[in-house]
Amino acid sequence: MSVHVVIGFGPAGAATARLLAQQGHAVRVVTRSGRPPEPGIEHLAWDAADSERLTEAARGAVAIHNCAGLPYHRWASDWPPLAASVCAAAEATGAVLVMLGNLYGYGPVDGPLTEELPLAATGPKGRLRAALWERARALHEQGRIRAVEVRPSDFFGPGVTDGGHLAARAMPRLLRGKPVATLGDPDAPHSWTYLPDVARALVEVAGDERAWGRAWHVPTQPALSVRQMVDRLAAEAGTGPVAVRGLSPALLGVASVFSPLIRELKEVRYQFDRPFVADASAYEATFAVRVTPLDEQVKATVAWWRERQATTG
Repeated sequence: MSVHVVIGFGPAGAATARLLAQQGHAVRVVTRSGRPPEPGIEHLAWDAADSERLTEAARGAVAIHNCAGLPYHRWASDWPPLAASVCAAAEATGAVLVMLGNLYGYGPVDGPLTEELPLAATGPKGRLRAALWERARALHEQGRIRAVEVRPSDFFGPGVTDGGHLAARAMPRLLRGKPVATLGDPDAPHSWTYLPDVARALVEVAGDERAWGRAWHVPTQPALSVRQMVDRLAAEAGTGPVAVRGLSPALLGVASVFSPLIRELKEVRYQFDRPFVADASAYEATFAVRVTPLDEQVKATVAWWRERQATTG
């Protein structure tokens, strides 16, 4: 049994911590608010940006999984001190740093996204994500830490709620047979990464030194448009067909006046205006985790949302 530290208990952090516990590992979850303990999981109500506290939490751990999820409007202020603290804890303890990244750092790209592409984003969020990994990779190359980044596309699946384009903005409506609105072109191919596959990849690379020192894309199903995914989900739910409508730039402009989230999404709207396809062939050629079959993803997602609505009203 090994000890793992997980920072954050949002969808990815919770899925990763629970998978590690199921595998028999001892897990310490670090969040500001804390939670009651779960089997195999200790919840610490500590600020992960406090490097002394985080180093204390990571003593004896084999890996630190940084799954922190920060609101977009706090990225610029909160990510740099958190990332510095995480790197300091990894250096002080020798724990492998496993970073949950995303695809923002590439910026707009023509063609499939691969790990070999330059991190050429020009928007503030994309540049920040690129800088976080570049700093960790530099420390890795200096021999000060061991680091790896795992990059999924947009999450969906059980546990994904407010932040998912196929979650709170879509699932409650399609379960009632109501139209779904989406950013950009509803027929543009888009990669959707299943949350349990994200957790399995984070756990796998932590224990395989072949992964360290670079970034990897999470195994992800072949790209499907928002409309195709809504059709699959509504068919499983028995509520289809459901209309899917792209939000116009004008409407988004009005909505951004009232919604901080919509304002922040302007930077990454390009991901929905054109094909946005992640290539995970490098991961699949090296490691064991494979994408969960789409039928299983859809069935589990609909079941989870139905249970959630039944219990929350």
